[in-house]
Amino acid sequence: MDNLLLLIDFVVHVDRHLRGFVEAYGDWVYALLFLVIFVETGLVVMPFLPGDSLLFVVGALAGLGLMSYPLVLALLLAAAVAGNQTNYTIGRALGPKVFGWEQSRWFNKRAFEQAHAFYERYGGITIVAARFMPFLRTFAPFVAGVAQMTRRKFTFFDVTGGALWVGSLVSAGYLFGNIPWVAANLSKIIWAMILVPGALILVGAWRARRQAGVNTPA
Repeated sequence: MDNLLLLIDFVVHVDRHLRGFVEAYGDWVYALLFLVIFVETGLVVMPFLPGDSLLFVVGALAGLGLMSYPLVLALLLAAAVAGNQTNYTIGRALGPKVFGWEQSRWFNKRAFEQAHAFYERYGGITIVAARFMPFLRTFAPFVAGVAQMTRRKFTFFDVTGGALWVGSLVSAGYLFGNIPWVAANLSKIIWAMILVPGALILVGAWRARRQAGVNTPA
């Protein structure tokens, strides 16, 4: 329970924690950021890391001059693309046997099935759209690998989605993160960035499953 509360505090107050890290360790923050984004997008056991809010806060700190805006854009895009490529490679190596895995501490079967339902309905564009959806973005490249999407096609969607995700959120933080109203309501904005995409995932997965049921022969 204590670990869960610490994680929630980190996610909701990522601005305070990240700023404290910058002040204490300086340029080591770039290594930390690369690691967080790479792990969130590259390992299916870490879908709970604060990707969206982290990118927004990074942009806001860059707007204050605490980090280099061009450097974080390039670095986090590289981390996002490399993470997805790793995730895809793992999924491709494991193949369809993943469908037989049971829910466990290290494998969220429900999130995997939701990502698979999205992929079945929307195809490769799932890789782009999933970038903006917590949990789904961690499992989407894994599902693409399991489904044996070609590396060339996957890389196109991977780079496109990564550029849109990192570029839009870091730039939004850079431009708007230090406006007084935004800064005062940042925790509410972070919750919205978590809950709204999560609701969209549940609705989309429900519709995809319903459509799949309708199309299944009796």
